[in-house]
Amino acid sequence: MKKFSIMNVIAFCSVIMAIGMFAYVAKQSKIVSYLSNDPKICVNCHTMNTHYATWQHSSHREFASCAGCHLPSDSFVDKWLAKARDGFNHSVAMTLGNYGNNLIITDNAASRIQANCVKCHDQMVSQIMANHALYPDNSEKDRYCWDCHRSVPHGTLSALTAADFNLGVKDL
Repeated sequence: MKKFSIMNVIAFCSVIMAIGMFAYVAKQSKIVSYLSNDPKICVNCHTMNTHYATWQHSSHREFASCAGCHLPSDSFVDKWLAKARDGFNHSVAMTLGNYGNNLIITDNAASRIQANCVKCHDQMVSQIMANHALYPDNSEKDRYCWDCHRSVPHGTLSALTAADFNLGVKDL
């Protein structure tokens, strides 16, 4: 029979503690729920209550989920890479609490949302782009949809504290 040294016992206990800590964090963060596209996962963290509640009260609720607007739809790999990157960034921000009262969209996320707006509203957008030919200086060319449609689909509430207690979040 082999004798266990104190270092072997410490190493074994450290591994068991690391596994236990990972399991605890995974359970507390509801990590498995993030594998779905259910909009309810967006309110796992309280900072998304305003965005979720305002989406629920919008016309987009019938046609687009959070993932449908905020994640790429061109490929499975791009979608999951974006989901992993955003999830990591969100978890860091939530852990450190350094996100402030207004969430700031990244350039990457803005381009994804813009692409999804254009994809869903392609007939309307093609007409708008045809009308942009009327602007010889292309002053309208580089605008995002929400530059004009600021309240779609999240209403006019933008601060994280604007809709305390979920603004009447509906059960889906």
